[in-house]
Amino acid sequence: MHTKEEKMQAFGRFLDVLDALRTNCPWDKKQTNESLRPNTIEETYELCDALMKSDTHEICKELGDVLLHICFYARIAQEKGDFDIADVCDALTRKMIVRHPHVYHPSQIDAVEPKPLPYVPENVGEASQTDKVTTVSQVLDNWEQIKLKEKDGNKSVLSGVPDALPSLIKAYRIQDKARHVGFDWEKKQDVWTKVREELDELETELNKEDKERSTEELGDFLFSVINAARLYKLNPDNALEKTNRKFIDRFNYIEAHSIKKGKPLTEMSLGEMDQLWNEAKEKLG
Repeated sequence: MHTKEEKMQAFGRFLDVLDALRTNCPWDKKQTNESLRPNTIEETYELCDALMKSDTHEICKELGDVLLHICFYARIAQEKGDFDIADVCDALTRKMIVRHPHVYHPSQIDAVEPKPLPYVPENVGEASQTDKVTTVSQVLDNWEQIKLKEKDGNKSVLSGVPDALPSLIKAYRIQDKARHVGFDWEKKQDVWTKVREELDELETELNKEDKERSTEELGDFLFSVINAARLYKLNPDNALEKTNRKFIDRFNYIEAHSIKKGKPLTEMSLGEMDQLWNEAKEKLG
């Protein structure tokens, strides 16, 4: 692995290249926040795809693409006189120190070289009790409380959930944030009563063939299932994506074997496809 100096040198070299491209490349020169945004979304999803596949080479490459976009936005802001990449790093570092009082004493917030606890300057008081946290749950609870107290932080518990998040992830984040202020099931097992209740209500509306009400009840049911996943410390987005990939692999197996048999899928019976599906389950998992 590289030393800190080598990492800083590599980052500086990258910024130099970005500056040159912004000045000399016709495509780079014309980019704006608005024109880059769609590509940023695409690059983020490509990184997520690489992470799901645990493809180290692709993760490294896609991290670079996301980093390019981060620095590109900072470069555009620099040209407008708003801020630059140093401001981005300084703001992020300050936020990390403020939100981790169990790692850093408040005196280190604006220190050039922040020192973690047990370091406490002689001219200030002792470390606060927040440095006593020992569990992940305590860390996350403190994080949310600190965010609410920050001057430019969230104005309400749920205001920190971006509107543009995909619905499944948004539901999980909403529930998780509510949990940090004590709005949650006392026993995780109790959630199953709610899941069954929502499923019954969905089935009732489906039998009535009321599309609007069925849509509403479907949303309630999905929300309750996501809530159950959260309580059992399962990531519903990752779980669904794994199932998506599993279905794709098995369906591709069916399609490939239909081609070998010279019989299009549209001409195969459901029984024939089921037989190939079961074969795929045994061979592919």
